[in-house]
Amino acid sequence: MSRPRGPEMVNGFTGASLAGQPPHIRELLVRRGKVLGPGYQLFYTNPVEVVRGDGVHLYDSAGNEYLDAYNNVVSLGHCHPAVVEAVTRQLSKLTTNTRYLQADLLDFSERLLETFPAELDRITYTCTGSEANDLALRIARAHTGNTGIIVTRNAYHGVTAEVAAFSPSLGPASPLGPHVRTISAPDPLRQGTSVVTELRTEIRAAMDDLRRHGFGVCALVVDSIFSSDGVQPVPTDLLGVLAAEVRAAGGVYLADEVQAGFGRTGTGWWGFGRHEVVPDLVTLGKPMGNGIPVAATVLRHEVGREFGRKVRYFNTFGGSNVPIAAAAGVLGTIEDEGLIDNAHEIGAQLKRGFARIASDHPHLADVRGAGLFLGIEVTAPESTDPEPVLAQSLVDDLREHFVLVSASGPHGNVIKIRPPLVFDTSDAALLLERFADSAARVLPT
Repeated sequence: MSRPRGPEMVNGFTGASLAGQPPHIRELLVRRGKVLGPGYQLFYTNPVEVVRGDGVHLYDSAGNEYLDAYNNVVSLGHCHPAVVEAVTRQLSKLTTNTRYLQADLLDFSERLLETFPAELDRITYTCTGSEANDLALRIARAHTGNTGIIVTRNAYHGVTAEVAAFSPSLGPASPLGPHVRTISAPDPLRQGTSVVTELRTEIRAAMDDLRRHGFGVCALVVDSIFSSDGVQPVPTDLLGVLAAEVRAAGGVYLADEVQAGFGRTGTGWWGFGRHEVVPDLVTLGKPMGNGIPVAATVLRHEVGREFGRKVRYFNTFGGSNVPIAAAAGVLGTIEDEGLIDNAHEIGAQLKRGFARIASDHPHLADVRGAGLFLGIEVTAPESTDPEPVLAQSLVDDLREHFVLVSASGPHGNVIKIRPPLVFDTSDAALLLERFADSAARVLPT
């Protein structure tokens, strides 16, 4: 099995060679290497310099227009006027924290909680999804009295020390904590119809091992679209089964909605809704502010009771005025522009189109996804053996033809397509056209 490849490891330009780069790009790469700290990487073998964004497009310094089919941070597209205006207006009015009474914060919180099942009735704000997951685990530990965590084998949940300890996709140089156990992600291409049975057996074994080592069972933490595991949208009866197992052992189910949330999967606001299960805690991040750092932990009030009794929690910028204004702009725009329905409709158009393309290319073994979150698995023909080099070649070829996508999965062989929610039929048609051309150029016949 190849080394796990996390979200910053796939498509990482290391700067080992500057050969072939234009002088302007070479200069930027040299300057970057001299001033930025360790660990930074760039997308694509041939990195992209961006100077401007507008809607579903990014532009480089030469004026080239790129179709952005990857950036879910700007869920409404780049520089959406609703967010620009909301942030500008708030910056000219007030910027402070949650220790003052403010109706705007409460108005937004009430609106956001209305998108959740009634059981999830409290919200605490942070700045990033990593912080939200960190806080959620603190709350879960206080509630359960246990520390053991179960995640999928190539999961990514964040970069704080605590959260990196249960983010195996960061690779062997970022070891898991002794209190962490992993189970397989669903993979119907290889597991067939036995997915639920196999994973029920795995999670029971993981919980037994946690108890044997004195950690107990604190939480199952799952990204509702299994993004870093290669974008696995089915089976939708799995999470309910796993949550029931964990709850029976005294733990809680934490749904990480940083990538799957805010209507992206096209069937309601939250990815867990496709699975017809209600979590105990939910974490939000990236797309919540359309580029403004804002995130949150949503929870059942009874789950947070013990943490609130013992701990004073404060986050200077979590819930402050400007991020909340941005988040309110995002929430209102998704509602006003019908973007959840749009994700469903355009996602279906893309899925049909990619399936047609895959029918001509044996290396494209599976087209899957939900809404505007799709994965295309690249394997050897008539096999499930991953082909990460071919997948990377597709990603790079699309980049050379001004379309931005990425790759995911334990082997980096799943093309990951995750465009802004404002993608329309013409954007989808262009993406399909360019993808078909790239497949014809790159994939062996």
